[in-house]
Amino acid sequence: MSVFKKLFQQTFIYGLATVLPRALGIVLVPLYTSELATSAFGIYATLMSYLILGNVLLSYGMETAFFRFINKDASKKKVVQSTALTSLTVSTFVFVSMLLLIREPLASFLEFKVDYILYAIFILALDALVVLPFVWLRANERPLRYAIIKIFNVLVNLGFNLFFFLILPQLALNDSSSFWATIYSEENKIGYVFISNLIASAVTLLVVSPLYFNIGFKFNAVIWKQMIKYSFPVLIAGIAFSINEAFDKILLNYLLPQDIASSEVGIYAACYKLGVFMTLFATAFRLGIEPFFFNHSKNAKAKDTYATITKYFTIFGSFMMLFIIVYLDFFKRLLIKDSDYWAAVSIVPIILLANLCLGIYHNLSVWYKVTDRTKFGAYISIAGAVITLILNFALIPSIGYVGSALATLAAYGTMMILSYFFGRKYYAVPYNVKSILGYMALATGFSIVSFYVFDRNLMIGTTLLLVFLLLIYFNEKEDIKRILAT
Repeated sequence: MSVFKKLFQQTFIYGLATVLPRALGIVLVPLYTSELATSAFGIYATLMSYLILGNVLLSYGMETAFFRFINKDASKKKVVQSTALTSLTVSTFVFVSMLLLIREPLASFLEFKVDYILYAIFILALDALVVLPFVWLRANERPLRYAIIKIFNVLVNLGFNLFFFLILPQLALNDSSSFWATIYSEENKIGYVFISNLIASAVTLLVVSPLYFNIGFKFNAVIWKQMIKYSFPVLIAGIAFSINEAFDKILLNYLLPQDIASSEVGIYAACYKLGVFMTLFATAFRLGIEPFFFNHSKNAKAKDTYATITKYFTIFGSFMMLFIIVYLDFFKRLLIKDSDYWAAVSIVPIILLANLCLGIYHNLSVWYKVTDRTKFGAYISIAGAVITLILNFALIPSIGYVGSALATLAAYGTMMILSYFFGRKYYAVPYNVKSILGYMALATGFSIVSFYVFDRNLMIGTTLLLVFLLLIYFNEKEDIKRILAT
């Protein structure tokens, strides 16, 4: 099997593990937006943004270090695995203990109910405890098992959300003296979202727990120090990335007038989810590509392979962006039932382009991972975070969530450009820059024409999409045939 076919196979399965659960989880978007007021959805989105930062802090770059060190010295593979597992397990229990002690002042500072803080602490802890088992499955090329567990997690989450929002109210109404009536609260709908997440995370940990015995608890201080040294820049990059990913919702909540802040965050967060398909594609690709990058880094044609992969990622990503924008009205009505949330739909093309830039950045980032220059990943992400913060502070007071969307695009676009230029110096990959920029520019131009100039006219948008597909076919058909034939 050629490297491209193997990559496609693994990316497809990882994509299934990401796309199918999220496709099932998409049911929750119309459910939440029909059951929760825009302000309540804003509270949910803001707290989830803090969870993104918490996930980064609790894994502290150990995931990337795990991949690097098990491929660096095969004789130490077992001790690397057990050292990483021991480190993450101990740090998670320390984290839970510390935050439980300060939960009330923390809730007061963040302006959330104490119950929400408790849910967040335990969700973060449970999710941290499954990081290494999932990484182990990826490193040992068991994508099918990885996919099944991920799908099961979302099915559990989805099932409990449906129960709490649709079934429990009926059970409580049918018998006001029943057990169901005692646990149902019309005012606690946001809490049900977090309880469902908590149950799903607990069940997932139970499912992967046998891998704890497979990996084992051993600790090698020398290897641990090397892994921490390697992972620390990844942690810094992760913190900066979480700022890029999530702080727009947090800053909107605190920079907009208090009487509209939660509602505006809810509207923005709901429309932001219309960009989920690009995010899913980029995430699935990254999950498949990261082990591939490390496993093939010593191959004589590795750089040529990386260049080809990045080119076709850009082509597929550009097509996906244009497709979503052309049929955005359909996706809008499908996912967001309440028209009150549609006010922010104008930010969707900006977010899609931003996420395409982020996906290309992940492809370009191979150079600092395989050359052990992870500090550059931190530098680049910090640059993106600085741009995110500066532009959000500058733009939110005047143009609200549109400023947040533009800040996201500026941050991810800058990160993509910086990674390319640094990589050219330290690990020169022969990227076809002309083709990459050409497809991106064409898809972006067609998107602007379809969405902004012709106001989402379906006939014009479909025509532009077909033209884009024809150009891909005529320009790339020979290369595609060659790749499939190898």
